[in-house]
Amino acid sequence: MFLFAFTAATTQAQETVANPENADLMRSNGKLYVVVAVVVTILIGLFFYVYSLDRKISKLEKK
Repeated sequence: MFLFAFTAATTQAQETVANPENADLMRSNGKLYVVVAVVVTILIGLFFYVYSLDRKISKLEKK
């Protein structure tokens, strides 16, 4: 089931890349910048989580 969902998402992503009018439409509506902001926010959150987890593990290793 997971493989099927991943394949469908990849196929749709390739269709979006092949159709630049969608990117132009999203850019003109300002939605592209919202998508980029959400992705950047998620990545920053993940990096912060991994960094804080690494610090906690390091403290436990020292004990």
